[in-house]
Amino acid sequence: MLLDGEDWRRFFDAFEREAWRFEAQPTYTMPNEQENVARFLRGEDKPADHNARWHERVRGYVASGKRIGRVRIVQQPLTDYQRYQFAWGIPGNIAAGEDIRILDVTQSDFRLPISGQDWWMFDDVRIAHLNFRPDGTQINRESYEGDVGAYRAWQHTALEHAVRFEECVKGLDA
Repeated sequence: MLLDGEDWRRFFDAFEREAWRFEAQPTYTMPNEQENVARFLRGEDKPADHNARWHERVRGYVASGKRIGRVRIVQQPLTDYQRYQFAWGIPGNIAAGEDIRILDVTQSDFRLPISGQDWWMFDDVRIAHLNFRPDGTQINRESYEGDVGAYRAWQHTALEHAVRFEECVKGLDA
């Protein structure tokens, strides 16, 4: 089932304990981010309200006792988009309450599905695929109705090998 607009928001917000994302695209070409990415690349200052709507949502989830997190897959050298996220995106998301870890797959892919699709897992039982074109443009989101066992295993592997963002930036050429 495709998840767009309000259907996506309802599907997402229905989680009771944890929302967790496997984030593997080297670049995301999201229309609402393009101006900020360009500002970052020009060396301009980050707008004070950068990503404010997401931060408000994350704070609400955390305040109600829910957890939200992700593992961000990277390879060296970082893409311009990843550098933008490391500088402008991830620190604010963490400050809002999101648990973000980084997994560098430059030397090993840890047998993870690192190309073509991101996904969210909700409460260890519901999966939403995020499908992308090679340029990072999102095609659609869809509810996955199959066995979630592989997704749980991939989450476990990703978390086992990932490091907290703060540790990662010490060792990466961001």
